[in-house]
Amino acid sequence: MIYSTTETVPGGEISEVLDIVTGNIVQSKHIGRDVMAGIKSIVGGEIRGYTEILTEARNKAFQRLGESAQQKGADAVVGIRFTTSAIMEGSSEILVFGTAVKLKK
Repeated sequence: MIYSTTETVPGGEISEVLDIVTGNIVQSKHIGRDVMAGIKSIVGGEIRGYTEILTEARNKAFQRLGESAQQKGADAVVGIRFTTSAIMEGSSEILVFGTAVKLKK
């Protein structure tokens, strides 16, 4: 599977647009990491626990995008974008979306 944030695949030609595909996850805070985040907010700097949580969530959402594209028989996903939104206090959704396409052989 080829993934691209551009609307084309370098060296490839799109023969068919299949569908929009998505992958998402709603991730909540972790109480143990909240304690460390509270301490870190006093002294400043990166809150690595939250960075790790969001990285894991983004990777899971991206994996789900790939699974959705494979189910549609895609060779590639183009125009990939990520977005986030707050669902409720302490949790957020990470959504990745793009267009599943077939490439000329």
